[in-house]
Amino acid sequence: MSEILITKAGLSDRSFIRSVSERTWPSTYGHIISQAQIDFMLDWMYSDESLAKQMNTGCAFYIASIQNEKGEWNQLGFCSVSAEKEDGAKEIAHKLNKLYVLPEAQGTGAGKALLNKAIEEAKKAGSTSLFLQVNKLNSAYSFYLKKGFIKEQEFKFDIGNGFYMDDYVMRLHF
Repeated sequence: MSEILITKAGLSDRSFIRSVSERTWPSTYGHIISQAQIDFMLDWMYSDESLAKQMNTGCAFYIASIQNEKGEWNQLGFCSVSAEKEDGAKEIAHKLNKLYVLPEAQGTGAGKALLNKAIEEAKKAGSTSLFLQVNKLNSAYSFYLKKGFIKEQEFKFDIGNGFYMDDYVMRLHF
């Protein structure tokens, strides 16, 4: 298997990031939330304007790629990570905001490589942990448990238009 290359994404990568989201969300969330909520959340989080704002306010995006037999690089997925000052916390922790791998690229090691990049960036910045939110019914919950994350709390967040995110907050200490 070829090595996974992780590169920092920029504004010119927004269409790829949105494309991955549009291609992964129906299979990831279609059995959990309504199509109307999927559409609302994709527009809210992945519009060009939203992605630009995230990238320009401290959220770093990374893209995983693998080289094919022709020597071309195929993009497989992305993650985003940011420093977050949590209420009452003495240290700054990092948050894994997003991690999505194309359905056809799952099992390639891209998700693990992206998670490792987020951990590396958090450690490099002096954080002592990486936390995330994952939908309670998302199969990624098991992935994060296997990678050493612990469930800290349950969290139901009103995102507007009558929609909610019903998540676990998980954390990896290092």
